[in-house]
Amino acid sequence: MTHTVLLPDKPNVEPAVFERLLTDATFHFIEGDEPSALANAPAADGIVAHTDIPVPAEVFRGHPSLEIVARLGTGVDNIDHEAAAEDDVWVTNVPLYSVDEVATHALSLLLGARRGLVAHNRAMSEGAWDWTVGAPAPRLVGSTVGVVSFGSIAQRFVELLSGLDVDVLVYDPYVDDETVADCDATSVDFETLLDSSDAVSVHAPLTPETAGMFDAAAFSRLPEHAVIVNVGRGGIIDEDALLSALEADELAGAGLDVFAAEPPNGSPLLERNDVICTPHTAWYSEASKRELNETAARNVAAALEGERPPDAIDLDAEWLST
Repeated sequence: MTHTVLLPDKPNVEPAVFERLLTDATFHFIEGDEPSALANAPAADGIVAHTDIPVPAEVFRGHPSLEIVARLGTGVDNIDHEAAAEDDVWVTNVPLYSVDEVATHALSLLLGARRGLVAHNRAMSEGAWDWTVGAPAPRLVGSTVGVVSFGSIAQRFVELLSGLDVDVLVYDPYVDDETVADCDATSVDFETLLDSSDAVSVHAPLTPETAGMFDAAAFSRLPEHAVIVNVGRGGIIDEDALLSALEADELAGAGLDVFAAEPPNGSPLLERNDVICTPHTAWYSEASKRELNETAARNVAAALEGERPPDAIDLDAEWLST
């Protein structure tokens, strides 16, 4: 039986991988990022979903033979979980393909923000030779780093921090204290993390619970010399509140790989010397891109063969709805 699979027309998609692992499938590219692009596509048995492409309820209604929506990445916040559950459609992700890449990128953003690298780079490109443009630069050794959410990427990030002689605080209500302690970190509530952290690294998924959790009140609790890094989801940080905190010198800097709207065209954060911005690239290496495609393809293959995909999401999981 031949199946129809929709693939995003995106640079990180490798059609040859899907063709190799899904030999009985016919493939069609999804053009555009609007829900209508999926709704108007040929009726499909499988959809490979990119982060830029929302998969709302009408997509499930428009594809009655749909067996799986395979997220080409980690987060599944762009997929209507309730509609998937109602229609008995598998939702999968690729949870571990870029653990080292994202952890390394988070550390790069943290170090760059602490050392004022954007300000130094821009000043030198304009002909200046002045170490004070990045001042004040507090010492990292002996400081406290707060980590929000403590999955595999965050745990790898903490492992990378281990040689830098910092204390690590973790806020994650879904991870037990023993797991945190095993990583030489301390589990705390959110308010304590804010009050005590010299730098914060955000690794959380976007859920109703985490959306906008870094708002004006949260930034007001952080020390003025603190920096914040986000490699989770853009919607976790209220970008207007972040901008206000930076403008008022209530925060020293930020490193952002994700944004509420992507790309963040016209955002004043892009113009600031105290903000490092990267284009949602923390996931990327050639090895991780290959693993991303192969894992997504294997999830689709399993579903179309009537089996439970290896990376099936529990659509009743508490973290999807809290």
